Amino acid sequence: MRSPIYWLLSFSIILTLSACGRAFGKETIPYVDLDQLIPLAPPQENNILPLKVAIASIMSPQGSIESYTPLLDYISQELGRPVETTHSQTYSEVNELVRTGEVDLAFVCTSSYLVGEDQFGMQLLAAPQVNGEKNYQAAFIVLVDSDIQMIDDLRGKVFAFTDPISFTGRIYPTYILQEVGESPESFFERTFFTFSHDKAINAVANGIADGASVDKLVLDFAITREPELVNKIRIIHLSEPFGMPPVVVGPQIRPQLFATVQKILLDMHLTPEGQTALEALDYDRFVIVSDSDYETAKAIQNTVQCCSTPQP
Repeated sequence: MRSPIYWLLSFSIILTLSACGRAFGKETIPYVDLDQLIPLAPPQENNILPLKVAIASIMSPQGSIESYTPLLDYISQELGRPVETTHSQTYSEVNELVRTGEVDLAFVCTSSYLVGEDQFGMQLLAAPQVNGEKNYQAAFIVLVDSDIQMIDDLRGKVFAFTDPISFTGRIYPTYILQEVGESPESFFERTFFTFSHDKAINAVANGIADGASVDKLVLDFAITREPELVNKIRIIHLSEPFGMPPVVVGPQIRPQLFATVQKILLDMHLTPEGQTALEALDYDRFVIVSDSDYETAKAIQNTVQCCSTPQP
């Protein structure tokens, strides 16, 4: 027969285990009020590097930013990366950004590409096609009621250049004068730089300059925006066609990024959003271009003795 002490100890152990079980149950099965839920904090976004893009002053900064914004937004959306835009006042500044790798790609003029390709291996990515063409012309313009009928009539007049290394805005008119044994210094009374094509157009339209040589595509675009310009200026000379101002990259770009951005540009005319972005610039689409498209411009540029880079 078991002693009373045995039964007392057994009863104490049972009570202890029962208490521990209740306490253990409270800790492992907490009460959750579904009406008092707190949403989880969103995960932190990864640090995605932006695509850095430079836009040369083909038009004034205000016009360029406004016109290029839909295109840059489209690239950002398709690439899945933000786009950081740099707008430089001169073509030389943009070339330097490409050379140093401070930007991934840039929209430049024909001579900017020729200089960059020669100096540090700037590469063609694509170029716009406009009205079914992938070339453009230089247009000499004067006031509509001026007595100037040809380039020789600009002798002794005031002439507006665009950029120091602009092909249509300085290289080509200098070449035309050199072909007849003249220079801008000997032929014109005075020259000055506007640092954009639309400002050169306005300089002629407002009588500040007697003439200017500008990108015909920019001139057409300016007239679309300001139809009254047709009553203020007229063209007295059109050049032969030259390779279209391209989209370029530096030699240090990663091949994968080159291929990806190039495909975005080449395919964007196939989507409604891409078409809208192209229409903002009056482009049909982007196309592949090669060095052969720029041979004529390169031959002219190699003969021209000019084009140091004054400060704006």
